[in-house]
Amino acid sequence: MAQTVPAQGKGRAMAVERTDLRVTLAPPWLVADLGRVRRVLSFAPHRPGFRSARHILIRQVRDADLTPDLDAVGWLGAEMARIGHGGDVGMMTSRALRHHRLAHAGPVACLATVGLGNAERVGRRRMVQPRGHGTINIALLVEDGLTDAAMIEALSIVAEARTAAVIAAGIDLPTGRATGTGTDCIAVACDAGGVAFAGLHTALGEAIGAAVHDAVLAGALAWVAEHGAEPGLAVPGCADS
Repeated sequence: MAQTVPAQGKGRAMAVERTDLRVTLAPPWLVADLGRVRRVLSFAPHRPGFRSARHILIRQVRDADLTPDLDAVGWLGAEMARIGHGGDVGMMTSRALRHHRLAHAGPVACLATVGLGNAERVGRRRMVQPRGHGTINIALLVEDGLTDAAMIEALSIVAEARTAAVIAAGIDLPTGRATGTGTDCIAVACDAGGVAFAGLHTALGEAIGAAVHDAVLAGALAWVAEHGAEPGLAVPGCADS
């Protein structure tokens, strides 16, 4: 079982100390320091794909900020450049950053922010757009050195563990049990190395799955406790506060 660390405090800078990952909360930013420059594979809005970066950042925004005419990717890039992190990887969330969750298992650390205001069932999107925004952001640090193929496999395990956690949280939609949101983002960080496999049958895959499942489930259950299990009924503009 992974060890899950809940968020603590609010309104001031805070650091959660770990040997493998340092997470600093300084609203409107949540900063994951990877310890040194690592390889990062992600589909984050800022610097997606295979990149090199020392930090992964999550920027909190309000639902009201995410207007249809906003160039969200360009805006995030400008915001990151403004604080000196233009060369890092960046994501966004409307979930209050104090609700972040951090879990560890073996050589793996997982940071997650979990908002479910726009939850979806895979393969059956809602034709009526949900009220408010929501997303699950995951930053995973693996201390082993991985090949490109193993990084891709690790990202697939992260997605599988996230989905299992959201299903366990019991978000029921008109289209079925929710499996994620329409704007989820995943970033996997590690050193370059020779570890070629990260599947479910490997110790590394098991650790990735445990850390991600525990962090996302803890965040999802906290969201459900605040907002209930029917995201479509959430109050507009407050879905992920």
